[in-house]
Amino acid sequence: MSEDHWGRFGASLVSSGVAETLTLPTDVAKVRLQVQVQGGSKGVVYTGMIDCLRKTATNEGYPALWKGLSPALIRQCCYSSLSLVLYEPVRDNIVSLTSTRSGNVNNPTFMQRLLAGGTAGALSISVFNWTEVLKTQMQTSSGTTPSMFNVFSRIYQSEGILGFWAGLKPNIARTFLVNAAELGTYDQAKEMIAAVVGDNPVAHLSASGVAGIASACTSTPADVIKTRLMNSAGSTHEYSGVVDAFTSIEEQKDQEHFIKVSYQSR
Repeated sequence: MSEDHWGRFGASLVSSGVAETLTLPTDVAKVRLQVQVQGGSKGVVYTGMIDCLRKTATNEGYPALWKGLSPALIRQCCYSSLSLVLYEPVRDNIVSLTSTRSGNVNNPTFMQRLLAGGTAGALSISVFNWTEVLKTQMQTSSGTTPSMFNVFSRIYQSEGILGFWAGLKPNIARTFLVNAAELGTYDQAKEMIAAVVGDNPVAHLSASGVAGIASACTSTPADVIKTRLMNSAGSTHEYSGVVDAFTSIEEQKDQEHFIKVSYQSR
């Protein structure tokens, strides 16, 4: 790895850890909203992100808003850093393979950037899927938070190593969409905005906003399915797979919930 790549890896490691710690309460709310089923035996416990944050803090204490922090930090730092490190080499290879002889390999198209961002994310999350399984189950627990080791042991004893890759397919789909939107859209948006206002913090912040909106709008359905499959790892499986989860949500007339919960918590 070149010195430049090591520098990018270190910077992304620190920034990912700080960002994950600060935003984890919204992730806890998102996960809890995603696993509750409208019309289920427990009914709707939370009516939205703010209600979920308030009830979690009131009933379980403010530290509960940071449930799953350990696996979340492992996931975010390792996965995000690897995605960022892989993005440029993957992008350059895609450009090299798909560009015509007359094409400019130093100026990748928007679609090439989207494909590179999605591919880098999909490869990275395939390695670190286990961290999301642990994080999800710690965040949905009520009362005393089980330790990461206890969740790990329970899943391994019940399903073996494959249990840690529960929800991998929708997670890859979600991650591909998120990274394609975040990395690809950011790259393209920054270039377009910088051409107007110059390459400055305003251009970077504006491009980040565009990328975040694109990510939230495209990844929500896969994110809901991923969360529900991961939450059942090591216990009775409510769904047999991705298709069953999707159709069950439809049959439960949970479509609004299917789209709304992630939007509220982003």
